Amino acid sequence: MAQAKNIRGGLLAKILTAVLLVWAAGLHAQGEVHIQPLAGSVYLITGPGGNVAASIGEDGILLVDDKFEKVAPEIRRAVASIKSGPIRFILNTHWHHDHTEGNKVFGKESIIVAHENVRKRLMSPTRTDFGARPALPPHAWPIITFDESVNIYFNGEKIEIRHFDHAHTDGDAVIYFTKSNVVHLGDIFFNPMFPFVDLNNGGNAAHLAEVVDQIVATIPQGARIIPGHGPVATRQDLIRYRDMLKATTQLVKKAVEEGQSLEQIQQSDLLKDFASWGEGFISTRTWIELLYRSLTKQ
Repeated sequence: MAQAKNIRGGLLAKILTAVLLVWAAGLHAQGEVHIQPLAGSVYLITGPGGNVAASIGEDGILLVDDKFEKVAPEIRRAVASIKSGPIRFILNTHWHHDHTEGNKVFGKESIIVAHENVRKRLMSPTRTDFGARPALPPHAWPIITFDESVNIYFNGEKIEIRHFDHAHTDGDAVIYFTKSNVVHLGDIFFNPMFPFVDLNNGGNAAHLAEVVDQIVATIPQGARIIPGHGPVATRQDLIRYRDMLKATTQLVKKAVEEGQSLEQIQQSDLLKDFASWGEGFISTRTWIELLYRSLTKQ
């Protein structure tokens, strides 16, 4: 039990500083939001927080995720540069606040749609390796939820929303813009870097490769893929990410089965061939820890 506490504490110490820096960027770098056309009726909105997709057309405006609360005015201005009017729908890919805190602003005018577990997380205080997260106010909660999937017909296309369980969290949704051929994966996909996986809230790093493998089979050729963080990707980029997940998971699993401790695995050069993936938000050392904790249920 003491070892498990040390493992959790080690992960928290390593990533909390990085998370606070990202949070600070979300609070202060409000002028860095940009919007650009992606394909069909879909636009990409980048800046502090997770990547946002916007469907803009005859039926109005729909957003996939909405970043931090303080970035919301910049999102609104960016969208208004294409089309004025209220934002009719918000689709949340998962519950983390760098993707949902804008619900506090847009929820006063928008219908929020998400997996049932996202609503549960946003309704009450929740803890992650980053620390405690307060509940959002009632108007920021999803009012339409689903268990497996739901479709929305908007701006001339069918938008499919599908749940994939025990990946980044237990409430992850993948959004398919079927006519525009754009797919938003939320934080199931960090491009091109090791992902953060929320083990405290239903995520499982060791299961993530299997989930991404399932998703790859659903991605049409030529699709533009929006990751939760990082640049827009192709199907081949997602396959490369999946292959990395499979390979690193198997390597760490073998080390665990051989009886190696977390510290021994971290101090080895086990993942030396994947060093470039550790140059993003999550270091190689932390990715090993996430896999170790998932494999050993700690």
